[in-house]
Amino acid sequence: MIEGTRSTKKVDRRGFLLVTWLASLGALVIQAGVGLLRFFKPRIQPGAFGTKIAAGNVGEFQPGTIRHVREGQFYITHIEGDGLLAMWHRCTHLGCTVPWRDDEGIFHCPCHSSLFNTKGEVLGGPAPRPLDLFPIEIVDGKVLVDTSTVIQRQGYDPSQATKV
Repeated sequence: MIEGTRSTKKVDRRGFLLVTWLASLGALVIQAGVGLLRFFKPRIQPGAFGTKIAAGNVGEFQPGTIRHVREGQFYITHIEGDGLLAMWHRCTHLGCTVPWRDDEGIFHCPCHSSLFNTKGEVLGGPAPRPLDLFPIEIVDGKVLVDTSTVIQRQGYDPSQATKV
């Protein structure tokens, strides 16, 4: 190369397309890797399903009442003489959301007509077992429900209720 002259190396079409293709492939691999890492990162937020949820004060749950806690996906029922039960609102048949029907006085699954009483016991329909429970803690007068732990059961026993 002579001093004072520039090298004018031309890039041919094949070289340009190869570099462009490799850069695009690299960007795609990086983007897929970032998406995969974000997929595996837990997104549990405090007070959301899968954590402990404050359902309210103990005094808010009068005997014979049933209350739905949407963010926790459960019902709290106060069974007179036994205590509080936190029942997952998911049917044990196929996992449909089971609403409480005030007019019928039972939990009535709209999908396949499983029926449950206030203790979560099966009254009818295809459900194989009672509604699942979540453990309850009472701390400083507040009812905390641990939605990260599901308790499957075959029937109701008064020891399943948390005394208040």
